[in-house]
Amino acid sequence: MRYESTRGSQNRVTASEAVIRGIAEDKGLYVPETLPEPFLTKELLAELAGLSYPDVARRILPAFLVDYTEEELDACVRGAYESGKFSAPEVAPVRKAGSAYFLELYHGRTAAFKDMALSILPYFLRTAVAKKGETARICILTATSGDTGKAALEGFADVPGTEICVFYPEQGVSEVQKRQMITQTGENTHVFGIRGNFDDAQTGVKKIFTDPAFAEELAGKGYKFSSANSINIGRLVPQIVYYVWAYVRLIREGAIASGDPVNFVVPTGNFGNILAGWYAKRLGLPVRKFICASNENKVLTDFLRTGVYDIAERPFRVTESPSMDILISSNLERLLYHLSGRDGAEIRRLMHALETEKRYAVSDRIRAGLSDFAAGFADERETEDAIRRYWEDERYLMDTHTAVAASVYDAYRAETGDETPTVIVSTASPYKFAEAVSRAIGLPERENGFAAVTALAEATRVPVPASLLGLDRKEIRHPGVCDIGAMADAVRGSLR
Repeated sequence: MRYESTRGSQNRVTASEAVIRGIAEDKGLYVPETLPEPFLTKELLAELAGLSYPDVARRILPAFLVDYTEEELDACVRGAYESGKFSAPEVAPVRKAGSAYFLELYHGRTAAFKDMALSILPYFLRTAVAKKGETARICILTATSGDTGKAALEGFADVPGTEICVFYPEQGVSEVQKRQMITQTGENTHVFGIRGNFDDAQTGVKKIFTDPAFAEELAGKGYKFSSANSINIGRLVPQIVYYVWAYVRLIREGAIASGDPVNFVVPTGNFGNILAGWYAKRLGLPVRKFICASNENKVLTDFLRTGVYDIAERPFRVTESPSMDILISSNLERLLYHLSGRDGAEIRRLMHALETEKRYAVSDRIRAGLSDFAAGFADERETEDAIRRYWEDERYLMDTHTAVAASVYDAYRAETGDETPTVIVSTASPYKFAEAVSRAIGLPERENGFAAVTALAEATRVPVPASLLGLDRKEIRHPGVCDIGAMADAVRGSLR
């Protein structure tokens, strides 16, 4: 298997080369030139139900990372999932609440689902660098809407041969998320708030990535760029594993028989999390529907319902689910490429239209392929109601992003009558958004997010993730804030 650009470049690369590069030279995203043949049979899924999360990963990752040896992937998996980085023994527990199952992906070091992939990406990258005999230092350049940044910083802190620069919207993350990033230790870590939103940060990072003059300048200093965002295929592939894991956990618990269909509800802004599930279905995972859950920035809901992606004059809303406050969903480009029949010219045209006209409409062929997806959105009141309802009725505490998904699922089920067993992908600890969660369950307002963490723990007796304890007392190491136009200079100053 080779990897090719979604925008038609004829320069195909190996998986390890795609991991190092992050983004293609024509601004496209790397995808497999042919998807793996489906191999998740009923018999194999029944077999996987008896395995641990690391062992499931060992069975799935080789399908996409074909130039990594079995020994190399085994070392990557051990480093990520068998070295004490996750507080839950099963890595990603599946818990039933109400009519759905919740796949809890937030038991890693930063209390968010990004740990599932960013715990292993540094091992993929180091292995790739060694395989290719790369001598340049790798600069990991990342935009974050809140969770990716901290997980990437945690994964790459003090990793030899790397530097990491993270940009986040200074007014667009929770207090806990911001403090996680600006207190990050590691001599190779660099964090900057930007005066703008996540789309601005993401656009700025892509611009730096594809600036040949800047790349040449940094090459002269011994650096080359890579990414920890889900634009990097090495970030996306590990996320496929937890869809298979959730399915086989339901088999183990007797909720389904091997081969039965399930639904997944995924809160998503950048489309990477739900795209990983779509890849799992391409491997043979029996999924009936992927239910794409959006907050008030509902560009994906509208697109999946109409085939028109339109951000012209669409207001950008700052919500209590900030990791979904996104209007330009990068990973959707990968899905469109696959559904177009690998038509790079068509994807170039669509992406150019988005850049210049702020909208595009897809072909009938692509729209037909969107039938795997349903879509809905939850506003701020509906999100708050879901948190309160699941706490009062089920004693299940969820964060704002998971609550968006729960609200969308309840509405979908009421509208369609679909009783297919359903997994809600739970993306963050409620303590990362303690102020909003506390307010939803009726607790008094506190003076800041850290006081809200304490009050929420006292009221619910739900354990606080260890990584969030004492966070407000840690030294601030990265106070810098810059304008969007100064992002390149921030990187330049970090890599002297």
